[in-house]
Amino acid sequence: MRLQGKVCLITGAGKGIGAATAKVFAREGAIVEIAEVDIQAANSVVEEIRAEGGSAFATTVDVTEIMSIEAWIRLVMERHQRIDVLFNNAGISSVGKLHEIGRESWDKVMAVNVTGVYLVSKEVLPAMIEQKNGVIINMSSCIAEIGLARRAAYAATKGAILSMTKSMQVDYAPYNIRVNALLPGTIFTPFVEDYLKRSYEDPTAAIDTLKQRQLGKELGRPEDVAEAALFLASSESRYVMGAGLAVDGGVTAGKPY
Repeated sequence: MRLQGKVCLITGAGKGIGAATAKVFAREGAIVEIAEVDIQAANSVVEEIRAEGGSAFATTVDVTEIMSIEAWIRLVMERHQRIDVLFNNAGISSVGKLHEIGRESWDKVMAVNVTGVYLVSKEVLPAMIEQKNGVIINMSSCIAEIGLARRAAYAATKGAILSMTKSMQVDYAPYNIRVNALLPGTIFTPFVEDYLKRSYEDPTAAIDTLKQRQLGKELGRPEDVAEAALFLASSESRYVMGAGLAVDGGVTAGKPY
């Protein structure tokens, strides 16, 4: 029970990595607070956690809207009086070469993936500063370290998150707050399925191609990232600060041939 009694906030936890992390955290004793625009999906995760004897709550939250975030944090503080872990997981995809990306699409992915992390962290940090303890995990991507075709806007957001993580760590280390980032590779989630459908005429063939990029010749599972998030959230990673933890099947390590 590595997170026994810890109040853990997760954004975008209605499916994929966020949902898997919520379940893993709850099994380790955490009180899980889920923020989601898709409240039906979030409620399904909460029901599953409670059916297993865990503790979880879901709230409709738009991470790009400050009033929505403020209302959520007030509710969390009223319910628990503290916040121990924040996992900034919410994010959206973007496909296209730079000159192909419209301004509206660019602004939307920046608003969710970068500004959303800023806004939620901004509202959570005062509680962590006051209690002089806390953990923040930001969702970056291995794309922050490598180049990938037709992903310019998405890559820009994930590179920004990795840099933001390092600066946040410097600022909040004096308050005993640890800030780290996760850098997943290709994890087979609804998020990736949507990307494949929008990017390739034959998504099945695309999956086989993606597998060849991995040193282990397989795509990751949401649980692979969830377990890494658990490590960063727990005291086991007490000496890990301002780091980017790659969970990418070896993509950033080198080519398989």
